[in-house]
Amino acid sequence: MYKDHTVAVVVPAYNEEGFVGSVIDDLPTFIDRAYIVEDGSTDNTWAEICEHSERRNAAHEGRFDELVIPIRHDENRGVGGAIKTGYQRARKERIEITAVLGGDDQMDPAVLTAYLDPIADGSADYTKGNRFSRADDWETMPRFRLFGNVVLSYLTKIASGYWGIMDSQNGYTAISLSALDATDIDGMYEYYGYCNDLLVRLNAADVQVADVPRSSTYAYTDGWKSHIAYHEYIPRVSGMLARSFGWRLRRKYLITEYNPVAPLYLAGATLVGLSLAGLVNSLRSREQDSGSWVVSTTLGASVLFIASLLDREANAHLETKVRDSDGDEKKSADDEASQSSDDDETGTDETADRETDVTAEPNEDGGLIPSNPLSVGE
Repeated sequence: MYKDHTVAVVVPAYNEEGFVGSVIDDLPTFIDRAYIVEDGSTDNTWAEICEHSERRNAAHEGRFDELVIPIRHDENRGVGGAIKTGYQRARKERIEITAVLGGDDQMDPAVLTAYLDPIADGSADYTKGNRFSRADDWETMPRFRLFGNVVLSYLTKIASGYWGIMDSQNGYTAISLSALDATDIDGMYEYYGYCNDLLVRLNAADVQVADVPRSSTYAYTDGWKSHIAYHEYIPRVSGMLARSFGWRLRRKYLITEYNPVAPLYLAGATLVGLSLAGLVNSLRSREQDSGSWVVSTTLGASVLFIASLLDREANAHLETKVRDSDGDEKKSADDEASQSSDDDETGTDETADRETDVTAEPNEDGGLIPSNPLSVGE
């Protein structure tokens, strides 16, 4: 337990042989459950999970008889699908805080408490890493990743309503049980963009979100390699965000209650679309009324801007900033173990990118098979 809260971690793993075993071995001692979800791997990931899980469980003494629960998907469902499976299991077992650690061993478990603290202290119900809080973090990010993250972060601001949240693709997260209960987790997107889609669903459920400053040092180590093809990823996730945006407006501003944000967005988008089409047509035909189309396009853009301001104002109370104390993601495992001992202790498509930072101010080879591995199909 951590601060009198039961804690679980979900570890999605697709073709993570040579990495996922280290994740299991390095799980902090305050964790009560670890759901290691093997997502239809084609290498020896499952055998490695089983071997390390059995060894860790044999030495475990805690709230539950077993610390590590291996779960296997019959087919690859994507990292979002693997995390969804873990969330559903944590919700069923009524775990109070559930975090995500990547099976690629690119998320430092020594800083996990920074994501748990805002939830345990009651200042947020969902925390996520943010590598844009400090310049020295985002400057070390590979240029193609920096561009893609910025573009998708701004698209996610619009789609989700969390206008102050940045680095929406960051996979280092934690979520409260109440947020799991209130949010449509079962409908969560299963491709890489699950992080973005989840933010939309959290907003529709009025869940307070906190950005946690996160260093890139631990993530971009030697041998780091991205599995994401950005030329496919950005268009695919952008389309998903457009659909999610419409879903949020209908659910939050039309069905649950009425707010002029939704009709203003619709009116502005319609006016801009029609005006741009008229402007292009007039320029092609060299007509003299291009000026009026420019005026109507500007008017439509102004309506969209007003709608975004109203949307931001309506959701400002759902955002919390976590104040960075020292930006140290490199503290030793000895320090982390010492801190946890002071607390109450009772005893994939393909994998997400090898990526995956931190303090809160109230208003991110064959092994032995266990006797009962849980198998999950589609």
